[in-house]
Amino acid sequence: MAQWTAFPHAGDYAFDAAAVTQHWDRLHRGDCEALPTDPAVLQAWVLFHNGEFEQAALAGLAAGGDGITAANKATSMYANYLEPQEKVKLALFMEVAGRAEAQQAVDPTNANAWYWQAYALGRYSQGISVAKALAQGFGHKVKTALEHTLTLAPLHADAHVALAAFHAEVIDKVGVLIGGMTYGAKKTVGLALYKKALALNPGCALALMEYANGMVMLEGNSAMEEATRLYEQAADSLALDARERLDVDLAVVELQE
Repeated sequence: MAQWTAFPHAGDYAFDAAAVTQHWDRLHRGDCEALPTDPAVLQAWVLFHNGEFEQAALAGLAAGGDGITAANKATSMYANYLEPQEKVKLALFMEVAGRAEAQQAVDPTNANAWYWQAYALGRYSQGISVAKALAQGFGHKVKTALEHTLTLAPLHADAHVALAAFHAEVIDKVGVLIGGMTYGAKKTVGLALYKKALALNPGCALALMEYANGMVMLEGNSAMEEATRLYEQAADSLALDARERLDVDLAVVELQE
């Protein structure tokens, strides 16, 4: 596979193992990943937080064990934000989904093994169209994996965001009646999940943008003013690492369009 596109702000973040350890709780407030005890896994996370996503993925895979989670997050973030070719992006998401499912078999109590499977399948579904993905059975798989994530890690803010987005996307694509009867998607549940995510991870640019998108899907044009306010808040967020910077950049771009 071709070399990955570089993080556009290379050099802006210069974490080392000590700095990542010091800021771990803040950096991983969204995904509840535990601070690794294996120095090789920690180094993969150092590369990730500095925006060296390809090297982070390779280092995580080489480390194995919990390093798979670092590899899956690095690959997912790269695919979602930086990969220009849709075919390659979709292939990367399916790689992550497969690795995460294998990780579940080895360690079924690993919340992020379930989360990254759900995230990757969710983004893949958006890439091929949510309606098509629902017809292929991805909807139930994503919802089940996210609910399992939250059973294992109730404070997992990113899983709250992703499950909220599931409810919003399904209702937006198939309607309230079919969404509720077939997939268990509910407007009230989706909005509550977005709010819970922001309570768990206040000021998170990702959660703010996803909440804005979900409000528009669930409430229509009447939510546009509030959605714009949320995007403005996301654009003004202080990014602590490369991954957060990508969200802030996205918010700025969206506001300019």
